Amino acid sequence: MIKIVVTDGYTLNPGDLSWSPIQQFGEVTVYDRTKPEEIIDRCHDANIILTNKVPLSEATIAQLPQLKMIGVTATGYNIIDVQAAAKRKIVVCNVPAYGTASVAQHTIALLLELTNQVGRHAASVAAGEWVQSPDFSYQKTPITELAGKTLGIIGWGNIGQQTARIAQALGMHIIYYNPSKKEKEWASWHPLPDLFAESDVVSLHCPLKPENTGFVNAGLIALMKPSAFIINTSRGPLINEQDLADALNSGRIAGAALDVLSAEPPSAKNPLLTAKNCIITPHNAWISKEARQRVMDVTVQNVAAFFNDKPVNKVN
Repeated sequence: MIKIVVTDGYTLNPGDLSWSPIQQFGEVTVYDRTKPEEIIDRCHDANIILTNKVPLSEATIAQLPQLKMIGVTATGYNIIDVQAAAKRKIVVCNVPAYGTASVAQHTIALLLELTNQVGRHAASVAAGEWVQSPDFSYQKTPITELAGKTLGIIGWGNIGQQTARIAQALGMHIIYYNPSKKEKEWASWHPLPDLFAESDVVSLHCPLKPENTGFVNAGLIALMKPSAFIINTSRGPLINEQDLADALNSGRIAGAALDVLSAEPPSAKNPLLTAKNCIITPHNAWISKEARQRVMDVTVQNVAAFFNDKPVNKVN
């Protein structure tokens, strides 16, 4: 009997999806969460491990002699030592492009919260401030119109381009940076310093690599307009968090909206948790039911392809 272990299934399926399509392949054990020190005990005889954020290092993989496949129920696979897996002929597969619509939608939601502060104004009304107001209308913060503003996209992949399309429909001018130019009639490539200097909003949509860790730092932020915003729905470590917090607290830029941080869950000491004009959501841009269902569907396809000796979405 093939043994399949899901190490951390809760975020993918808190109860509104079904694991039954996976169960057709063998005996499936689903854990909501798995601590690093529990991996070996829970997975020692697993043939297939499905993981979202539970890491599998070279040392861990070496202690899992029955392991033949690792399925990452996400796009990013930096939690897996793919080279160590390859040495042991373990197939590693991921789920690409499942969250394009959801993440782009969340990015625009963060953008609109920065410019319109709907949540803050709704809370004001709920607190009775409108009932007590001498005027028919008021604002707790300045409201910014997006039409005619410039959105700078860093990372011109599926999510970056979808975000750009929505922003363009709002009347925004689109510029972007990508290591390789991908020309579009409606968007122009800019070097990073120029993009930061010209943008009213900078939105990050690039993968995390050693060479871009912390690249959004005091130097680039110093080039930005005082009225500009930074949005990150990509990877937390792309930003030097202390530099961004300092810029927000000093009024160097107008605000930031982040769905990701360098450590998740974050430390209570993370400087962005108390920074001025900083909106933070708990890494849930990807978490719509529709997107999670696509993750489940592709994961099933990945396992089926592995059994047919024709692995797909292989990353090693």
